[in-house]
Amino acid sequence: MTTESPGPAPGDGLDSAAYTHMSESPEFQRLKAAFRRFVFPMTVAFLAWYLLYVVLSAYARDFMGTKVVGEINVALVFGLLQFASTFLIAWAYERYARRTLEPLAAQVIDTAVTPGTGGETGEAGK
Repeated sequence: MTTESPGPAPGDGLDSAAYTHMSESPEFQRLKAAFRRFVFPMTVAFLAWYLLYVVLSAYARDFMGTKVVGEINVALVFGLLQFASTFLIAWAYERYARRTLEPLAAQVIDTAVTPGTGGETGEAGK
């Protein structure tokens, strides 16, 4: 018994010419632009927030050591907010992907044409 995982059969998927054709389509360009509109600003915002936490922890020890409630200090609150912001970003991305990216991806799939199939989509003829 072999343990090979079945790969795509010859002819399945996109060849490089079909991918090049699809990637140059306006639908694909809109999908990439929509993805970048969310991911780049969110990445910059999160990295800035994380670096603020690290810099304050290193250079503003008195501020970070300030007690907020009982033995809970600013550093602990900021650290917990790092987790909260990570989950918030994941939730926001899921909503954005469902509402914006998935419909655009469906348009890309609908308009993708595999060369040599007579103008049918890549899924036709399987």
